[in-house]
Amino acid sequence: MSYCVNCGVELDPTARACPLCQTPVVNPAQPVREDLPTPFPTERQEVPPISPRASILLSSSILGVVSGCCGVLNLLFLHGGPWSLYVIGACAMLWVWIVLPQAISGLPVWGAILADAGSVAAYLAVIAALCDGWGWYAAIALPIMAILGVLACVYWLAVRHGRSILSRVNLALGEIAVFLLLLEWLIDRHLTGTYQPGWSGVTATILAVLLLLLLIVRYDPELRERVRRRFHF
Repeated sequence: MSYCVNCGVELDPTARACPLCQTPVVNPAQPVREDLPTPFPTERQEVPPISPRASILLSSSILGVVSGCCGVLNLLFLHGGPWSLYVIGACAMLWVWIVLPQAISGLPVWGAILADAGSVAAYLAVIAALCDGWGWYAAIALPIMAILGVLACVYWLAVRHGRSILSRVNLALGEIAVFLLLLEWLIDRHLTGTYQPGWSGVTATILAVLLLLLLIVRYDPELRERVRRRFHF
């Protein structure tokens, strides 16, 4: 058994140099065994990535088969109403999320965000149509999707040129607080017609305190360096 004289790592009998520090192996009592297979490959090889076209066909086929099977089963067994539309709508939404960015080369991030939000809004519209819930759809679901789409675009525009981790966290906390306040406002307006800040105000206050603390860390170089070393980022 040989060990590296520099770093002490255990060496394989076929090693001519330490795999950790590259120190040459010199051990007259145990020469290098060239007749044994090496524990590491001599040539670097990589698994070839799957082509975008194959990925698109595979994802579309899986979603299409699931939708088609559920549709056929629903036609054969009509008990429970058109339940297959829920599955078909979910598959269509997943197709927009997964396949559309691969199918359209050069799709901007804001376009993908709007497409994802639009697909969720369309799926919720299917649910509203099946459940006769156009009231909550127009008053709550559609505005929520619009707000989420706008906030996601704002976040992307703010960080696309590169931001520190603290800056990204600060922006995310601020957007979460805004979203929660608007969410409770939409729910209260739909249910009672008035707005009385409750849980969203408490949550937004906590997020505001965290945001203030992170801003202090962000603009205090000494404190920021201590935090960076403490959390290893």
